[in-house]
Parts: sequence; C-alpha cells; structure tokens
Amino acid sequence: MTVPLEMKYEAVCRRPEHRLAAGLSGRRVDIFLDAVIAMAEPVETHFLWRPQLRDPNDELVLEAAINGRADILTTFNLKDFGIVAARFGVAVLRPREALVRIRT
Repeated sequence: MTVPLEMKYEAVCRRPEHRLAAGLSGRRVDIFLDAVIAMAEPVETHFLWRPQLRDPNDELVLEAAINGRADILTTFNLKDFGIVAARFGVAVLRPREALVRIRT
C-alpha cells in the first residue's frame, strides 16, 4: 500500500453514497479503514510509472503493485489492467481466481 493509494481508498470509502450503500456510520468506516491499513504492506514508490492505463485512478493501484513487486493484482477490471500489468510481470486475476491460487 502506497500513501497515495491509501489516501484514495480513504476518500472513496468516506463518500456518503458508499457509506449509505454499506450501511456504515463514519466511525465504522474509520474502523474498516484502520483494519485495511493495518493489514497492508507498506510500499515505497521508487518509480512513477504513469501513464500506463486509461483510467488515472487505476494508475495508483498499478504503481503500488509494480513498486511492491506484487505477483498478483486482484481486480474485476481485467480489461484495463491485464496487458499492461503483464509487461511488469504481475498476473492479473479475478478475486475468485486469486483465492484459488493462494489456497493451492
């Protein structure tokens, strides 16, 4: 997890429409974010790889994966991440596929 990616997650999770959809109070969102951040592995950004993707918001995710030397990037967005991430040696898998791979 890079600092810019963590800040983006916080901003998105705190949006009123997301809190409403999840049925969470502001305090519960804070607890959730604290848990996610506590489990995340800190990644230092040594190189900025932007622009690589169509969506600028996806760049933070790809950048964290590359700088963190991730083996897998888990997303439903295979179309946008697939080819680009593969150039950096990062496999792009749907959540279900990633869980299967982790369990074996």
